[in-house]
Amino acid sequence: MKALSVSGLVFVVALGVAVSTRAQEQAPAAKPAAQAASAGDAETGKKLWSSYGCWQCHGYEAQGGAAGPRIAGRNLTLAYITGYVRKPTNQMPPYTEKVLPNTDLAHIYAYVQSRPAPPAAASIPLLQK
Repeated sequence: MKALSVSGLVFVVALGVAVSTRAQEQAPAAKPAAQAASAGDAETGKKLWSSYGCWQCHGYEAQGGAAGPRIAGRNLTLAYITGYVRKPTNQMPPYTEKVLPNTDLAHIYAYVQSRPAPPAAASIPLLQK
């Protein structure tokens, strides 16, 4: 067996790095668990929003109500929403994964994210008087 010269060894290592890098570029990127879970459907989420009774406290458009805060247009992450729904503070009852599966929660999250933020107070003429 013939020994590789230093330049031959450098070439082999460089070729291995190039092939490895090219394979990583072509391989589809794996989605993080939180991102995969956030791939919910807003239309399904709208139905679940009603069926789970979220609207009773947060309003039909997640704009807030007498008992629950506005959550539409606040750029809350799925991880934050999941943590709060599972272990809430104040008056909200906990929704365990057994009661509200992660897939349903991802759909509800997609619905809430699809709701527009409220207009700025400066854009409402009545508030300017």
